[in-house]
Amino acid sequence: MSDSGSARVTRLLPDTVHEAVQPGTAVARLETTHDRQGVLDGAWWPRSRNIVAELPRLITALTRHLGPITRVGLDAGAWEGLPTRMIIDDRVVHIDSFPVGDDTVLITRGDQDLFSLLVIPPHATPGAAQAAMAEAVRAGSATQAEQILIDTGTGRTDPTSVVEGP
Repeated sequence: MSDSGSARVTRLLPDTVHEAVQPGTAVARLETTHDRQGVLDGAWWPRSRNIVAELPRLITALTRHLGPITRVGLDAGAWEGLPTRMIIDDRVVHIDSFPVGDDTVLITRGDQDLFSLLVIPPHATPGAAQAAMAEAVRAGSATQAEQILIDTGTGRTDPTSVVEGP
C-alpha cells in the first residue's frame, strides 16, 4: 500500500455473502488500511478452470470498485492456457505464475496494494461455496484458504476428473 499523501477513492464490493451464490461470483472484504486483519481479502467462484474465459469478469468487477488492476498471481498448474498478460477493458493485466496453490489468487492494484482471494473450485455446491465465501471475508479470520475448502466440503479436485481403479 502506498504511503503517499495522494487521496485514493475506494468503493468496496457489495456484501453478497447472504444472497444466492452462483459460479462466477466474487465476494470481497477489501480493507485498504495498513493494519489489515485476516488471511484473505475475499473469495472468487469461477465457472471453470479456463482463465481466459474467467479472469475478465473478475477483473472488470474489481476494477469498478477498486480502480485499475495491474497484476494477477496464480498457480499455472490450476488453470488451462495461462497467458502472461491479457487486455481486459482496454488495460493490460500482467499474469504471474506462482506456486501459491490452486486455492488462492493474488490481485495487485496500482503498484503495491495486494489482495488475496480464496478460489472456490468450479464444481463446488452452492451451499459449500457460500460457506467458504463467508469464512473468507470474516473479519480477522486466520484460517488459510486450503483449510477453508476442507472445512466447507468444497474439496480440491473436480469429481468428474476422478479416475477409478480397474
